[in-house]
Amino acid sequence: MAEKDNGVRVIARGSVAEIRMDRGEARNALSTRMAELLVEAAGEIRTGGARAALLTSGVAGVFCVGADLKERNRLDDAGFAAQREVFRAAFGALREMPIPVVAAVHGFALGGGYELALCCDLIVADRTAVVGLPEVTRGIMPGGGGTQLLPRRAGPGVAADLILTGRHVAAEEAARLGLIDRLVDEGSDGPVALEVAELIAANSPVAVRHARHAIRRALDVDLAAGLDIEDAAWRSAAFSDDRREGVRAFVEHRPPRWP
Repeated sequence: MAEKDNGVRVIARGSVAEIRMDRGEARNALSTRMAELLVEAAGEIRTGGARAALLTSGVAGVFCVGADLKERNRLDDAGFAAQREVFRAAFGALREMPIPVVAAVHGFALGGGYELALCCDLIVADRTAVVGLPEVTRGIMPGGGGTQLLPRRAGPGVAADLILTGRHVAAEEAARLGLIDRLVDEGSDGPVALEVAELIAANSPVAVRHARHAIRRALDVDLAAGLDIEDAAWRSAAFSDDRREGVRAFVEHRPPRWP
């Protein structure tokens, strides 16, 4: 386990790497330093051997309340602009992870906090979760990908509802609207998210990588182009050593040993 100052830890869990936000005194409010540490954590995982990752909170009752507004209140325009680049790097580092990332959400996930979850492939949330993008109530707008990722996840109408009103959404409604992927019992977001990540990590890394690529590209192209993307990804997986090992393991009635 690698300890990091000011609220971010990387924890090795076998084939799964966990990024844990743990800035309890500030309810995981995203400061400039915390954003820098998220970039570092993502880089650490990129160079490791993990096959899936988790984004979690070690703070009771909160995932991340968004940007640290106390810090922002001390910034002039130049400082705010400089912070913007650090924040973009943090969200981008999560979004562009080479392995699938599962967010485990409990309590408040607001503003940039919910955008961190949106940057992940899957969101597991317990019944205490409250999500929202309230930036317009503070004279700004989502800038961590919310205006682009939320419409792709839940549709433009749902995105407009959340973004333009700034309202908070409790867990049950969030599940119904597609703002989260799995709704679980209180306190089980972490264990269930880990279970999901371990299921992903047990599969062929080659197949997972190409399938994830095809899913993501499908959001940006029409059906015909998407099917071509799928075909290219399928061919890359189908003619790999992983596919050969997967078939061989099935025939021999044993778990695969992915090359």
